[in-house]
Amino acid sequence: VVNHWKMEDDAPVIYGLEFQARALTAQTAETDAIRFLVGTQSLKFDNQIHIIDFDDENNIINKNVLLHRAGEIWHIGASPADKAVLTTCYNKTSDSRVVSCAAVWRMPSDWETGSNESPDDSAHNPQTLELLCHLDDGAHSNAACVLWEPMGDGKRVISLADNHALLWDLQESSTQATVSSSATLEGKGQLKFTSGKWSPHHNCSQLATANDTAIRGWDLRSMSQIYCIENAHGQLVRDLDFNPNRQYYLASCGDDCKVKFWDVRNVQEPVKTLEEHSHWVWSVRYNHSHDQLVLTASSDSRLILSNMVSISSEPFGHLVDDEELSEGEENHHEDKGKEPLQDSVVSTFEEHEDSVYAAEWSSADPWLFASLSYDGRLVINRVPRALKYRILL
Repeated sequence: VVNHWKMEDDAPVIYGLEFQARALTAQTAETDAIRFLVGTQSLKFDNQIHIIDFDDENNIINKNVLLHRAGEIWHIGASPADKAVLTTCYNKTSDSRVVSCAAVWRMPSDWETGSNESPDDSAHNPQTLELLCHLDDGAHSNAACVLWEPMGDGKRVISLADNHALLWDLQESSTQATVSSSATLEGKGQLKFTSGKWSPHHNCSQLATANDTAIRGWDLRSMSQIYCIENAHGQLVRDLDFNPNRQYYLASCGDDCKVKFWDVRNVQEPVKTLEEHSHWVWSVRYNHSHDQLVLTASSDSRLILSNMVSISSEPFGHLVDDEELSEGEENHHEDKGKEPLQDSVVSTFEEHEDSVYAAEWSSADPWLFASLSYDGRLVINRVPRALKYRILL
């Protein structure tokens, strides 16, 4: 397996993990280096966290490996405050049944040392993640994902386990976790959360969750439901993301091959629907700085970058706030007669040959993103330069 290829400027850079994988995150607290974390899924070997550093001047990938002996990794999240801290959801076998657990980990302080002189060292002789605490109160198992409080101090996380949303306080440098409040999905049948997103708006007091074909909004202060989109998708909802600049806008994707955009103040109809994928859509991500740029990843082996400018915070090519947009066009003297810019598919990326389970924007470079397919292929791509300059200029 080729570990790093050097390529031309806008060309993708591809890295093979040698293990199956589906968990990917940017290292949120790292805003200088371009760094992603990948978690592996291996039944035969110890599972690993691959720390992927992208050197954008030379267009090469450097990797470090840490052992995650606890089990195969289904979800990974990075602390917004401490570069060394992360969460995983993983499977382990106990009494011959498989349980999904969640835990908080710390990278060893010297994981970076020596790796650059001999890159094979860390692979042959990897260090092990340090367990800080389990997110397990004894009552709720089967964690689907763990969400860090956006822009937070790294002291609050939410875990979604079966039909419970648990809000945890991390104390004593994250070595202790206590449940401060919880919400339960009520209803008939076997209800369980599949994914969720903690909103960066409203002082981080709202959560959106997906279960089956429904999307729900929760107020974290009262742990009560504030909205419900019953049949948001025709089949299972796989992923959610909040527009970073428009507080009521939420994107969703699912097994009906669709990507939908919602205004949660009016949940009868989506504001917009994309039907570009031909199989399940696993991941949807808004760009953190330029919210018209939306990434979607699918089992059709493709990653699609869309320019959803009409429903962005810059529908006319400049910033317009939510209030102005809600009041209709009366206030837009300078925009009179101007049509919002047209939405379009910018690029379809076809470097993967297997289901693309995750896509994430870099925390350090707004024009760069990574995608991960099940065969362990990680691809780093950039927003096409022509579009980048059109947005900037």
